[in-house]
Amino acid sequence: QVQLVESGGGLAQAGGSLRLSCAATGQTFSTVAMGWFRQAPGKEREFVSAINWSVGSTYYADSVKGRFTISRDYAKNTVYLQMNSLKPEDTAVYYCAVTPYGGILSDTNQYKYWGQGTQVTVSS
Repeated sequence: QVQLVESGGGLAQAGGSLRLSCAATGQTFSTVAMGWFRQAPGKEREFVSAINWSVGSTYYADSVKGRFTISRDYAKNTVYLQMNSLKPEDTAVYYCAVTPYGGILSDTNQYKYWGQGTQVTVSS
């Protein structure tokens, strides 16, 4: 089992920044990649970004490319999402997740463990 705890959400103005953190505990040795997803009211959960845990390769949704940066602290089993140039359409609950399988990292079905989510609200 892997437990995930997100933090860092909150309220920001358009053009502002927020940094999300996700700390993993438990059987983290099984982690192949960690990802960030988000879900806005009335919408499906969508991929935001992912990072290969051992190699550090990063992946982004087109909607956040150039604005968001994913990174990891291998020693702390923590992944970060730095969000800059925020837009009102970035408003959502953000979830971090762990996949022990790999595969298509933008696919929610590849992820076995999920955090509880943290709210990000961007005002115009």
